[in-house]
Amino acid sequence: MRLASIHRYPIKSTAGHDLTEAEVQPWGLAGDRRYLIIDEHGDMLTARDEPRLLSCVARLDGERLTLTGPHADPFPVVPDGTLSTVDVWGTPVELTDCGDAAARWLSELAGRPVRLKWLDDPTRRRIGPPYGKPGDSVSLADGAPLLLTTTASLARLDEWIAEGALERGEEPPAPLSMRRFRPSVVVDGATPFAEDEWKRLRIGDVAFRVTKGCDRCVLTTIDPATRAKGKEPIRTLSRHRKWDGKVWFGINLIPDTTGRIKVGDPLTVL
Repeated sequence: MRLASIHRYPIKSTAGHDLTEAEVQPWGLAGDRRYLIIDEHGDMLTARDEPRLLSCVARLDGERLTLTGPHADPFPVVPDGTLSTVDVWGTPVELTDCGDAAARWLSELAGRPVRLKWLDDPTRRRIGPPYGKPGDSVSLADGAPLLLTTTASLARLDEWIAEGALERGEEPPAPLSMRRFRPSVVVDGATPFAEDEWKRLRIGDVAFRVTKGCDRCVLTTIDPATRAKGKEPIRTLSRHRKWDGKVWFGINLIPDTTGRIKVGDPLTVL
């Protein structure tokens, strides 16, 4: 098995960019999900509620974050140092504001008043039990520092979706893009859903533990290219991959060590 691709999303719920290599830090890939967008009420805003966020591409060059979108010229982000508390999935986290100019740029994109916030200190957000150990932290990702998916599992899911379409007398749709699942790392060479059984693994020289499978939400039903909403893959996952009242695709990882990973690195199950 090998590492097929690496993906970084500097702003939660916006489009990210691909990397050939990345630094693994205790809270995730360097620069990954360190920013988020809040609405006019101060609540976290994601593409589940505002799919237009997916048309914003956030790209890091060193420490410099630049936003691009279909509505305006590229915009360089400069946090202004003002702290405020934002609720991140039930946990209050102090975040730094990124200024009025960034707010105007993103508000025009979203069609509503929003602001951009930055997690300047990722150790502020701890991973509580039962999934984390003392000292574990996570950036602004939903629950764990990294998400791993495999090409084999997506291929099997696409087969199930095609079979279901034929049963309904429909034309099988095009295969789904892995972008719908927003993974940090994608692996080639596994058997379909073998990752369900992994407990610890190593990519290159960096070791990880698996916290749990990743339960999937409605965001996966939004085409990241067109932002059109549909029924897949939730409909098919509900048929083949549903337990504990949730549907599952991919696994969540916490780094046990740090270091660089790169595309082509071997993956070893420990």
